[in-house]
Amino acid sequence: MNCNNSLFADEPDIHPQLLQNRMTVAEFITSIGKTCFEARNLYRGAKLFEKMILENDTIWLGIAGAGIAGGMGGSVISLMKAGFIDAICSTGAQVYHDLHFAFGLPVKAINPKCDDNLLREHGDTRIYDIGIREKETLEAQDEILCSFIKETHDKIVGRVMSSWEFTYKLGRWVIKNAPHNRNSFVATAAAYEIPIFWDSLSNHSIAMNIARMELDGYPLFLSAQKDIIDSAAISYFSEGTGFVELGGGGPKNFIQQTGPTIKQILNIEYSGAQRGLQIGTAVEREGSLSSCTFGEAVTWGKYRVDNSAELVQIWGEYSILFPLMACYVLETCSTRTHKNILSNLPDKSAQLSEKYLGSIYQKEEYE
Repeated sequence: MNCNNSLFADEPDIHPQLLQNRMTVAEFITSIGKTCFEARNLYRGAKLFEKMILENDTIWLGIAGAGIAGGMGGSVISLMKAGFIDAICSTGAQVYHDLHFAFGLPVKAINPKCDDNLLREHGDTRIYDIGIREKETLEAQDEILCSFIKETHDKIVGRVMSSWEFTYKLGRWVIKNAPHNRNSFVATAAAYEIPIFWDSLSNHSIAMNIARMELDGYPLFLSAQKDIIDSAAISYFSEGTGFVELGGGGPKNFIQQTGPTIKQILNIEYSGAQRGLQIGTAVEREGSLSSCTFGEAVTWGKYRVDNSAELVQIWGEYSILFPLMACYVLETCSTRTHKNILSNLPDKSAQLSEKYLGSIYQKEEYE
């Protein structure tokens, strides 16, 4: 071995990148992608998102954190309209807060350096620098949700629903009843038949209101089991699957667990998703799901192979990076035909269930 030969010899040279007047977002991201650190990762992530779109992946979006409450639903709406998102897992809280904008309930941009005791005395709540009134926003939102349940209860009573079914019906109701329904990613998803799953059936204000309505004589029945089978069916019957994850936590795990559900639990041959993209700030060494690397996820069967070209993790806060990435693909990609997943999801779920049950029957017969 000649130790005088550089192992870096075939790698690209780094040159100072000059910023130009009137650069497009795509030109800017391409330029800084030739520099270093997370700027280079942002470019790699944008190119991967572009690849998911161009190769017609079924693209899942995971939404953790509080971005929707802070107005970031607009980026999600823009991508859905272009056909760049096919299925979503969100915290139930973000579905709840999304409706503030559809019904014109006050949400304010505030200074996070404030006296929280004083805010409480004045009926103000906050999510860092997002100000929300308890009475005029939260309690008003609760009443809107209760009205939805009352008005639709006779059509859904006695049915066992997945979270996406509840959210779809809510979205259709918002389209008809909200004065600003175009500001709602829930309504937009319903219009394009894009399923929105919750990562939890109980850990948010929608569930709290469902509990109240049961006491008021309007019981609903939601099924985590249906969520698991339905989400697995989406991944299983997709020719290619790409995950875009904003933050980590429950939504990240929900969409990634579709692989282990199929292979490990149902014992149906499946190799995992092809591509993954995450924007988050969790530190790998603390062992949380949010910080789990894609390489680690490969060991669980969530992705097919640990490939840096197909799996990109960007360290950063997604309120900055996600809109940039969204603008990049909106500039560089033509709109896609919407997959309208909800139109055949019940059939796909039934097929997956039958495939599992058929394999169990064959196994018992063989034994």
